[in-house]
Amino acid sequence: MSDSKYFNTQKKGEIYELKAELNSDKKEKKKEAVKKVIASMTVGKDVSALFTDVTMCMQTDNLELKKLVYLYLINYAKTQPDLAILAVNTFVKDCEDPNPLIRALAVRTMGCIRVEKITEYLCEPLRKCLKDEDPYVRKTAAVCVAKLHDISAARVEDQGFLETLGELLCDSNPMVVANAVAAISEILDTNPNAAKQVNIDTPTVNKLLTALNECTEWGQIFILDSLNNYSPRDEKECISICERITPRLAHANAAVVLSAVKVLMKLMDQINNTEFVQMLQKKLAPPLVTLLSAEAEIQYVALRNINLVVQKRPDILKHEIKAFFVKYNDPIYVKLEKLDIMIRLAAQTNIAQVLAELKEYATEVDVDFVRKAVRAIGRCAIKVEPSAEKCVTTLLELIQTKVNYVVQEAIVVIKDIFRKYPNKYETIISTLCENLDSLDEPEARAAMIWIVGEYAERIDNADEILQSFLDGFHDENTQVQLQLLTAIVKLFLKKPQETQELVQKVLSLATQDSDNPDLRDRGYIYWRLLSTDPAAAKEVVLAEKPLISEETDLIEPTLLDELICHISSLASVYHKPPSAFVEGRVPVRKIQVNRNADDAAETDPHIEEDDRAEYNETEETGAPQEEVGGGDLLIGDLLSLDYPAPTPAQPPVNNANQAQPVADLLGDIFGGMDLGGGAPVAAPVASSPMDLFSLSAPTTYVAPPQVILPAARAKGLEVSATFARRNKGIFIDLTFANKTMMAMSGFAIQLNKNSFGLSPGAPLAVNSPVLPGVSATTSLSIVTTGPVMKMDPLLKVQMAMKNDIDVFYFECLVPAYVLFVEEGSMERNLFPQMWREIPDEKEKQFQLPFTNKSQDQVEAVLAANNVFVVATRQGGDGEHLIYTSVKFTNGIWVLGELRLPAGAPPSLALKTQTVAAIAEVHSAICTILAD
Repeated sequence: MSDSKYFNTQKKGEIYELKAELNSDKKEKKKEAVKKVIASMTVGKDVSALFTDVTMCMQTDNLELKKLVYLYLINYAKTQPDLAILAVNTFVKDCEDPNPLIRALAVRTMGCIRVEKITEYLCEPLRKCLKDEDPYVRKTAAVCVAKLHDISAARVEDQGFLETLGELLCDSNPMVVANAVAAISEILDTNPNAAKQVNIDTPTVNKLLTALNECTEWGQIFILDSLNNYSPRDEKECISICERITPRLAHANAAVVLSAVKVLMKLMDQINNTEFVQMLQKKLAPPLVTLLSAEAEIQYVALRNINLVVQKRPDILKHEIKAFFVKYNDPIYVKLEKLDIMIRLAAQTNIAQVLAELKEYATEVDVDFVRKAVRAIGRCAIKVEPSAEKCVTTLLELIQTKVNYVVQEAIVVIKDIFRKYPNKYETIISTLCENLDSLDEPEARAAMIWIVGEYAERIDNADEILQSFLDGFHDENTQVQLQLLTAIVKLFLKKPQETQELVQKVLSLATQDSDNPDLRDRGYIYWRLLSTDPAAAKEVVLAEKPLISEETDLIEPTLLDELICHISSLASVYHKPPSAFVEGRVPVRKIQVNRNADDAAETDPHIEEDDRAEYNETEETGAPQEEVGGGDLLIGDLLSLDYPAPTPAQPPVNNANQAQPVADLLGDIFGGMDLGGGAPVAAPVASSPMDLFSLSAPTTYVAPPQVILPAARAKGLEVSATFARRNKGIFIDLTFANKTMMAMSGFAIQLNKNSFGLSPGAPLAVNSPVLPGVSATTSLSIVTTGPVMKMDPLLKVQMAMKNDIDVFYFECLVPAYVLFVEEGSMERNLFPQMWREIPDEKEKQFQLPFTNKSQDQVEAVLAANNVFVVATRQGGDGEHLIYTSVKFTNGIWVLGELRLPAGAPPSLALKTQTVAAIAEVHSAICTILAD
């Protein structure tokens, strides 16, 4: 009878019955009972009540029964940790069993039981198993070290297991070597500092290369990945490693092939021998092409990796373009990837074949694929200049098909061809104009409008064409509206007498009847240019445009090098570094031989202007800060610190200062509109419950006002300002001093895009007019909901100040402490975890000026300025350690360790994923403590 009988529904008293059977003297009955327990556990029934009875069954020589009991223990040890300890003696005993299978099973199970109390008993049996005479036990113990490190990293380091793993790299059995490599890789992923204890030198690499030929395919992948992190000493060693890895290219497993390609691609950059590199490139082509004969899913992964290889070294596959021709039964995702690689491989020698294929693809039934094919023809024209005429002819033939989406895509790419080859193919414009009525997609309409505006002097009825678009101006997409505005201004500059009425109409529609700030601002700029200096307008609007390039879609070289190091992983499929989609992931490590060089610097991630979350990943810019040597941080001791009581959560406050974001004033400034008015707003006074009871309580630091706009630069208006944080909001306190002989009024202010999205939270309210020799003060609330753009330095803010005299532009630095939010108090159990997750290279240390404040005073001053104390600790020689957390308005966390030694200047260590913020937090803490 099959084992399915164990899954049959039991009677009501099943737990009682199972308990009786588990305590039976008959071995067969006991084994049957354990199987029933495992079956119940598998289908989700709670059989934890039988924990003690099942554990008693461990004392057996039957390997099958022992495996079942161990399986039960792994599942329920977390919920019954105290009872799980009862099984420790059996584990220790099994680790010395004559049967190597039982020894391996015992150590594997102990590693899988993720209970902190058991780990201390695991160390001695694990040490013995790591040096066991049987290779099966050793390879199992190697993996167990990685599991133990995940539970207790400090214990693994203290017990010297990392050094033992390093010794296993030279083991005589290839499977032991492979498992040791896998364990080390997993440990280094979570703890890069462990690399110091694992010495991978040339003899070790030779051992790994020897094991490569004999271990399983997944063992080969682990070894190849580890070799990818190794930096050879010289070119001779590079060539030697390449020669020994090359046979892996013929492996049947696609993962092994891609891992070998990854290592060879990296090593080729370090080889100056051109002949050897060319030989390697020839050997790389066949295995890559072979991957395209696998299943569609594997093809897609291979194509994404091949895309990176082609961008790095296009010569590898320059003769294999036919392998990327699309098959009729390819899924759409494979077709699109092949299309992209075809374009990258297109050259003068094969362009005829490529164009014939693309023209064929343009007649397919899949609309998305057809669009990509038509666009690909345009990309070929831009990339391969001698083929441009053939490409244009092909596009015209496609336009003649009158298929709507084909025509529209063709017009979009012809616009790009005009940008690449100005004044060369304009004879086809008449053919394009015949299809005006069929254009219904915004991108195609915008492209056609651009063509008409750019070549308006050659099109007799250009004004009529643009007028037809203008009739439905408000119904058009923003992209079309902006293009139409620019095209009509171009037409006016070329034919001013005939189109004056048309340009007035479009400027009126853009500035007075539009709610779109981008459109309105552009309209005001054009209006001001045309009304004040038409010659300047001509230079700006009709300026010679830079030629476009096909290379615009290539991955940035530094990022490409990083992605090449991640071939055969998700990073190479997403074309993003692991840090972009795996939380806490560190960049690729480079293990140096007998060197102490720092890890290679990370590349700056791409920052989207309007995406504040993406900005959290930005790296440090600007001058390096002074550092304190020997950062011996005892962050591990945080787990046993004397923590203060957790700060109670603050009740939500309805902040009136953030009620409505101010309207975009830039257009109004250009248009000369009056933005003043309204009653002056009194500056809110900071208050807190502490202020009511203690006159000596520390308050939020407010810097003395500084002149941010001198009278000499502002026609007699002097503006002084200071930033402050009050009532959970940011305020700028302004003083306007009139040093002229006439009154001033009509004040308004606008902030440009900045790193933290700072913008006015309300209109500027000033007691107007400000009479000669008189000063007026006001307080303006600042919100953080404006557009974001990274500035250098990080806290720089550009401003525009307007009054009835003129508009003045200036900039100032916002102090970091006003950006520290009240929700920056971190849970004490999260602090050590986040500190460890942040790589050590994202830590900076500083020496602070001497302070005579006591520990309590320092803590109070920091807390008053939203630098929250997470924990404190007493060090040696009277030293106090304070662990702090800070959270910026855009969600950036900065963790700190402040050391207050007795009779010596304090030191500060700061750590964050966003290194650019460290210098600003350091400056803020110095300022706060100096107050």
